[in-house]
Amino acid sequence: MCGIAGFIDFKKRADADMLHRMTDVLAHRGPNDKGYEVMEHGAASIGLGQRRLSIQDLSALGHQPMHFTHLSLVFNGEIYNFKEIRADLEKLGYTFQSSSDTEVLIKGYHAWKEKVLDRCIGMFAFVMLDRNAEKVVLCRDRAGVKPLYYYWDGSTLLFGSELKSLCECPFFPRQIDVKSMSLFLQYSYIPGPYTIYTDTRKLRPGHLLEISLSNAVTTEKEYWNVLNAYHQPLTTLHENEVLEKTEELMLSAYQYRMVADVPVGVFLSGGYDSASVAAMLQHGSSSRIKTFTIGYKEKQWDESAEARKIAQHLGTDHHEWIIGPEDAKGVLEQLPEIYDEPFADNSTVPTTLVSKLASRQVKVALSADGGDEIFAGYNKFNQSLSYTSQLPRGIQQVLSTVMGWVNPEVIPYFNKQYNFSSRYEKMKLIWASGKPQEAMKYIAQYLTESEVARYTDRQPDNYKTNFDLNGELTGVNDPLNRLLAVDYKTFLADNNLVKVDRATMSVGIEGREPMLDHRLVEFLARVPASLKVKNNTNKYILKQIVHKYIPPALMDRPKRPFIAPLQEWFRDDLKEQMQYYLSPERLNKTNLFHAPHIQQLLQQYLSGGKVSHQKLWNILVFQLWYNRWIAKL
Repeated sequence: MCGIAGFIDFKKRADADMLHRMTDVLAHRGPNDKGYEVMEHGAASIGLGQRRLSIQDLSALGHQPMHFTHLSLVFNGEIYNFKEIRADLEKLGYTFQSSSDTEVLIKGYHAWKEKVLDRCIGMFAFVMLDRNAEKVVLCRDRAGVKPLYYYWDGSTLLFGSELKSLCECPFFPRQIDVKSMSLFLQYSYIPGPYTIYTDTRKLRPGHLLEISLSNAVTTEKEYWNVLNAYHQPLTTLHENEVLEKTEELMLSAYQYRMVADVPVGVFLSGGYDSASVAAMLQHGSSSRIKTFTIGYKEKQWDESAEARKIAQHLGTDHHEWIIGPEDAKGVLEQLPEIYDEPFADNSTVPTTLVSKLASRQVKVALSADGGDEIFAGYNKFNQSLSYTSQLPRGIQQVLSTVMGWVNPEVIPYFNKQYNFSSRYEKMKLIWASGKPQEAMKYIAQYLTESEVARYTDRQPDNYKTNFDLNGELTGVNDPLNRLLAVDYKTFLADNNLVKVDRATMSVGIEGREPMLDHRLVEFLARVPASLKVKNNTNKYILKQIVHKYIPPALMDRPKRPFIAPLQEWFRDDLKEQMQYYLSPERLNKTNLFHAPHIQQLLQQYLSGGKVSHQKLWNILVFQLWYNRWIAKL
């Protein structure tokens, strides 16, 4: 696990000193080793930098940039099946000096070019200089577990594992993209490929970006897309066969993620996803797996007791930390540094703290993100299908038209209920479209487009995102699977995976996502909705498998999201910070917000009104980010 950074500069403005700064700002991602190289090739100067967190082959033989014949590589991530790929390469006559997956990747690329990716089971982002082909290739793994950002102005390409690397470049403009800001306020994260800065993108999961060193032309290529799996015919396997195959793939995926030369642990929340990881790994282990849990002093939000019971049943070496608002306050000011573009997931605080807890004992932690997307866990899937099927299409269209004539703010009593206004607008839009994927898009919004206009004094001019997939979903094998595919390409990739990567890396540990093994994802994409949600039970397949290892009595309870009790904290212990950053003076400094409307919303919230704290949390997070990355320029 590492952080990578660098440049391809046809103006030759970038130098070794800049490369050092771009790379060293990622020291938290790689505290064990560092490497930098600036090379010339034709009209371009090329800088490759890497900070290393040693997980495979702890010796100096894994040092990067790594070179082989005409290739040079910087690599972030893990190829879990590198030993099998290495064996195939040895049959072709390749020899190896190290036991690192980095050497396997560079020699695999030498043998098979981009086709090496078809053989890789893993998470990765890498940059490869190919002198013979006169190009540089940027690559990101199938799911997007590992991040890779780039800026391109037509003459200089900057890249980095985090945006802070790009900010170290003196000619990086750091100009806010207001369309991306609008997306952030709506969803609490910025859907890819966009970022908060103009001319700056996230390399899309499953994609390569090539830049020619002879003519400075960039070309983006797709090598994997989850939609291709969802377009396959549904499996004809019977239920027992589906359960057997799923469990087999899960066990293989989980065991692969235990491959490391350092201690490995598991984040255990008490839900089915993380319980499946801990249970299946502990079942096949002669030693006690280390598990880590965060709990809350506010009992209605706390799942630590449930996680503890599961750990005791499994016999894991369990560790927990019960946190309160005083712990959150310490993390709050760190968030803009950890998440260096606006990012307001409600669980950033507990995820950062559970990573800190784990870092005292392990260097690798397995998370269970992806379970809701591949097994159908979120209630928003049920709601999206229900909202678009509960009434005949004609009635939906009539209701949507009538709702368009009535302003909810003039309805007595409801005019003071902001949650009602939001829901009113969302249902109007849902019934107008009649499409479940459109319904999920609106359900996912914390601030509607009209609210963004109200709080920023500008109409959103949104980019198209993966929420807007329509034609590409034609032929996807059933309505529920369409929703899972969209969520995989939006909320999972650009929210959940960002959250875990930054939180774990901020304390120098590697987060791994066993449920996102592409073999498991591709198989479950072909499983019909009737098995994913059966007898009104979401995650039916996963639950049946977990019950083989953990009694249902320990597991069956209402689903709780892994979030912090911010709604309570911001009305009490963290109230002062909320008021400070959302004050008219601070809001007006950005020249982006309409302070009176936000102040009105804040006062309603603090006085106990039915206002979602997430609306204010999104704005607060933006203010914290702005104060760190723009105001201090």
